[in-house]
Amino acid sequence: MSSTLLVPKLVTVLREGYTRQQFSKDLLAGIIVGVVALPLAIAFAIASGVKPEQGLYTAVIAGFLISALSGSRVQIGGPTGAFVVIIFDIVQRFGYDGLAIATMLAGVLLILMGLARLGAVIKFIPYPVTVGFTSGIALIILVGQIRDLLGLQMTSVPSEFLEKILAYGEHLGSTSPAAVGVGMTTILLVKFWPRITHRIPGSLIAILATTAAVAAFNLPVETISSRFGPVPNSLPMPRLPALPDWQLLTQLFSPALTIALLAGIESLLSAVVADGMTERRHRSNMELIGQGVANLITPLFGGIPATGAIARTATNIKNGGQTPIAGIVHAITLLLILLFFGKWAALIPMPTLAGILVVVAWNMSEAHLFAKLLRGPRGDVLVLLSTFGLTVLIDLTVAIQVGMVLAAFLFMQRMADATQVGFVSRELNGEAEEEDSNDPLSLRWRRVPKGVEVFEINGPFFFGAADKFKNALGDISEPPRVLILRMRHALTLDATALQALESVYEKSIKQQTLLLLSGVHSQPLMVMERSGFLDRIGPDNVLGNIDDSLNRAREFLGLPLAPPPQSFTPTVTREKG
Repeated sequence: MSSTLLVPKLVTVLREGYTRQQFSKDLLAGIIVGVVALPLAIAFAIASGVKPEQGLYTAVIAGFLISALSGSRVQIGGPTGAFVVIIFDIVQRFGYDGLAIATMLAGVLLILMGLARLGAVIKFIPYPVTVGFTSGIALIILVGQIRDLLGLQMTSVPSEFLEKILAYGEHLGSTSPAAVGVGMTTILLVKFWPRITHRIPGSLIAILATTAAVAAFNLPVETISSRFGPVPNSLPMPRLPALPDWQLLTQLFSPALTIALLAGIESLLSAVVADGMTERRHRSNMELIGQGVANLITPLFGGIPATGAIARTATNIKNGGQTPIAGIVHAITLLLILLFFGKWAALIPMPTLAGILVVVAWNMSEAHLFAKLLRGPRGDVLVLLSTFGLTVLIDLTVAIQVGMVLAAFLFMQRMADATQVGFVSRELNGEAEEEDSNDPLSLRWRRVPKGVEVFEINGPFFFGAADKFKNALGDISEPPRVLILRMRHALTLDATALQALESVYEKSIKQQTLLLLSGVHSQPLMVMERSGFLDRIGPDNVLGNIDDSLNRAREFLGLPLAPPPQSFTPTVTREKG
């Protein structure tokens, strides 16, 4: 029940009573996470095609709102790598105002999802789809850093993946040894510094060391200031983006939906990871609402899309963060850094940020999971590779849509394959299923009158299995006097399967065959009742079990009724006459 509450965890914490001991732990964790978030916020903004300070604005505003309204006690929000591809594409096509409108639309969608209690549903995104587009995004981020990592002299970089690779190849001769040295030093520091200590993030050490080295030795390396100019040391005043015309607004809806889905998926994944580390439960619907409000407000301050960040949330927990106050402290820490040290951020070398993002991309790719899925079922491999390939070569929106459709078709095929249909009464002379040997309701223990056929549906009876059902019934060479459809293992029934039942009923009327339904569950029974099929077939012809169904058949045929079986000796026979 608690997972469906629309109450922020911050309210719950304050109601429980917030102690000084909790605050001291949250304060330390929040400061550490704020320092960790600083280079990531700047790097993600630059990789997304916007100004570096816009990443800081996002980390401050969205970070504060997500923690204040989150359905998780320890969620840390801000810009993440998952958005880099979609943000870059929107900015290239519609400019920043287009991105702001799409982000605000996504915020509204997330709020509506939370109010509609879709927090549990959105977590059912198939795993191959998630790994596919996440690995694709990681590859795009990695390739996008080659220019700065190698210091290539390029006035512009193509947006298309293959064109970008070709352009890099043409400019390899302009590689800067100084940039390569700074970039590789950053990668090594970020990767191996945790072996020394986890208290101070390796990305901060890399920034301080490489920025000092570039300034001290006057290395010919491009910096944030040389490309973007000075970094402001204040938050901008809120501003509404320029409203586009209706046609442009409709074009922005698809990217907005993608942003909403990504924000929902990543934030809930982060909350689930946090639950595993803290042994608590998050409120998924409140989490979506919190993410929605953050993405609705942040663009007013020049920010970009934000969501819960798994790595920063884990860092918060590992450093003692216990409540949303830690996330609020993280946002305040970033604000203070922006106000008092923002101008110094302009000195950060571009290869340093590229090196940090290379490590982020590698961690994000989860290459071991990708390789593991490649050894899985062929259908899952198809979904994985399709989503991955479309993310890299076409578009993230298309990749998610196609991946979801393929996964849905794969699921339907597997469900249809799991549904078994056939004539059980034709097994009378052969070997019945082994698992029926201990089933007291098995047909093995009953006498089936001549002229009666028993047909069993075993599994979900939906449109994927309806064709199999009709084909199996089409094998009847001579219409029986009574046809019993046994549905004790069919827990669900949809409109297509109902239409197949109606076709069988109409055909049975023409052939003067009595149609009986046996062991119908509540959901199929409700569907039949609402559609009027139950009245058509007659309530007397819908029986609770196979014994009642066989006796109803005997009554129709003018045969004496049989008592229920007293023992379960495996003697399967058919009555004569």
